[in-house]
Amino acid sequence: MDHTARRPDRILLALVGVVALLVVVALAVVFTRGQPAPLDQASPAGVVQRYSTAVIDGDIPAAETFLTAGARSRCYGSSSGEPRPARIVLISTTERTDSATVRVSIVQSPQRGPFGPSEYEMEDAFSLLKVNGQWMIDQVPYPLMACTAVPAKP
Repeated sequence: MDHTARRPDRILLALVGVVALLVVVALAVVFTRGQPAPLDQASPAGVVQRYSTAVIDGDIPAAETFLTAGARSRCYGSSSGEPRPARIVLISTTERTDSATVRVSIVQSPQRGPFGPSEYEMEDAFSLLKVNGQWMIDQVPYPLMACTAVPAKP
């Protein structure tokens, strides 16, 4: 009878060990995911991804390199009073010969309120034009508008 009493104990220990191993692997995957994979920089979505990353990181000069001359002339600076978006999620891309539309979800996370942090989300779209064979952003959703030079008023 000693053999039958030990067998369930060993099976139980083996099952607990397998579950513990799965938990450790799952945690390792979650904590080592890192940043999303960079999209092709020659694609409209790749241009939007790099622009958005520069804006979120506060690198406005780098962000401006993705804007058309028209977009830079319509830019009225960065909205310094508002928090930067927490993340941008790609919804869809519509690519045409010389123009493209990239729809995104913009998630903002304002400062902590009396009940803790809160988030809100909005959908908007970037408009891109092909300039000299390269995709450039011509219209930017307001929460992601960022440039260094403020055009002079006429």
